[in-house]
Amino acid sequence: MGLWLSSWLILLWFASSVSPCWAAPANTSASFSFKDNFDIMWAEDHFKTSADGRVWYLYLDKETGCGFQTRRRYRFGWFSMKLKLVAGDSAGVVTAYYMCSDLGAGPDRDELDFEFLGNRTGQPYTIQTNVYRSGVGGREMRHMLWFDPTEDFHTYSMLWNSHHIVFFVDRVPIRVYRNTDRPNNFFPNEKPMYMFSSIWNADDWATRGGLEKTDWKNAPFVSSYKDFHADGCQWEDPYPACVSTTTEHWWDQHEAWSLTDGQHEDFSWVGRNLVIYDYCKDYERYPTLPEECSI
Repeated sequence: MGLWLSSWLILLWFASSVSPCWAAPANTSASFSFKDNFDIMWAEDHFKTSADGRVWYLYLDKETGCGFQTRRRYRFGWFSMKLKLVAGDSAGVVTAYYMCSDLGAGPDRDELDFEFLGNRTGQPYTIQTNVYRSGVGGREMRHMLWFDPTEDFHTYSMLWNSHHIVFFVDRVPIRVYRNTDRPNNFFPNEKPMYMFSSIWNADDWATRGGLEKTDWKNAPFVSSYKDFHADGCQWEDPYPACVSTTTEHWWDQHEAWSLTDGQHEDFSWVGRNLVIYDYCKDYERYPTLPEECSI
């Protein structure tokens, strides 16, 4: 118990001391209404909004979950959403927030994932990120969070350009997936992607490797969303000009090709204290590590 409390004291210290890193300039992000920019993927009766339409809710019960997707595709940019996760006993429940090139999770898809893995009451959420290229994934990292994501909304963002993909929680970079002067052959940069979110039952793997099952007495499980922002290159066939210009868009200018000094400091702290799993250190799974692990 002492070690557990000490860990959370460290996390509380981190929450109060992270440096103010840059993120998307406030005057360049575009915020979208749900009905004008998203479609429900399935189970529309499991989707609701607040009276003013600004907050969206996805419900999971024993019958089904629910999900939504953007109507537009993007290739490169900044994408963010505020989420409040399922409170209480959420073991077995996954809230996914991700970008994908295929509406049906096809075999050749590219994908960038945030997955929030529920847990038993009183235990911290685990956040999993993953990268797919041409239908192949296996690039998972898992982190603890330094706050309770069920108590309030927090912002989860992705910066995607041809140099790197950065996963942010609030203003803190938790993962950087690089494509440098020595190219990363597993870097998804060719296919435009939709933005998705969903809630679903994954108790065969999500909590302690499937040992903790979903307790349906606690259903419905509800994830809450608001303030989706996208500042990216909207795809237009056959090839929009914005994917190849670097001077007109902040997300692909030189300053956005690497982390700032403050972001490096926070990212290093996260790496030392919050990483639970890193595929680049899993020699049992990968006796020969994927080549991008050396970048």
